[in-house]
Amino acid sequence: MTAAKKGPAHLKRWITGLAALAVLIACVMAGGAVFLLLAVLGAGACLWEYFRIVQPAGKRLSSQSLVLCGYAAGLGLILAAHAGRPEMIPVVLGLDVVVCGALSLQRFPSDRTVLEEIARQIQGICYIPLPIALLVLLRSAPDGTTWVFLLCAVIFAGDTAALYAGTLWGRHKLCPAISPGKTVEGALAGLAANLVVGWAAAAIFLPAVDWLPALAFAAAAGLAGQVGDLFESELKRVSNIKDSGGILPGHGGVLDRIDALLFAAPVAFAFKIYILSS
Repeated sequence: MTAAKKGPAHLKRWITGLAALAVLIACVMAGGAVFLLLAVLGAGACLWEYFRIVQPAGKRLSSQSLVLCGYAAGLGLILAAHAGRPEMIPVVLGLDVVVCGALSLQRFPSDRTVLEEIARQIQGICYIPLPIALLVLLRSAPDGTTWVFLLCAVIFAGDTAALYAGTLWGRHKLCPAISPGKTVEGALAGLAANLVVGWAAAAIFLPAVDWLPALAFAAAAGLAGQVGDLFESELKRVSNIKDSGGILPGHGGVLDRIDALLFAAPVAFAFKIYILSS
């Protein structure tokens, strides 16, 4: 891309990013039904993009019962989290497996690829609505609003630093077979941004959290986010797709925007609920 084209592209990226950030801040602050609506819409959009990526050529998974069951299971996970019933989350996952198994019985004699479709559906549910449900649980915990903002700040700062540092100074490829554009320099800059933002935000807004756990959280969440970014790149690479969608100008799809957040959400939940509260 020429310098003349990069300017408008980056401007479009920043405009979209700031608009999405304003919506996110408003919904997190509002909580309750508003945050639930954001979670449900985000999960639905990401699942649609995910099924579009992984569907075999010539098949319309969006019209099949397995995929509809996946949407229902994803909604169930998020509603269970919103209702404050985390013990229902594994129940919903288990029921999804049972229903998928039952649906496969009719198709298996004539189409043995149904087992692969079930694996893709279960992977999608664990990949997208499950971590979003954990974010809903995190938001409802004590200081949950601050923790959600802390997580988003760490991940978005890392994404931005990795993008621009990689563009300016990137020389060594990080995982060329997965994402040729990502560099070691960009990854290190992203991790540095994770640490700085995580430490500073925790020190200001969560003074009860010591600096060492704050840095550990920022490092763990940042590294998980980078893995999440590369994991989505793997999915797109296998399917020869550049972007998961086009709903966000300059960013691609919703899944392209929150792929790192999906992998970092379980880390944040574990730190908040099980590590820092112990």
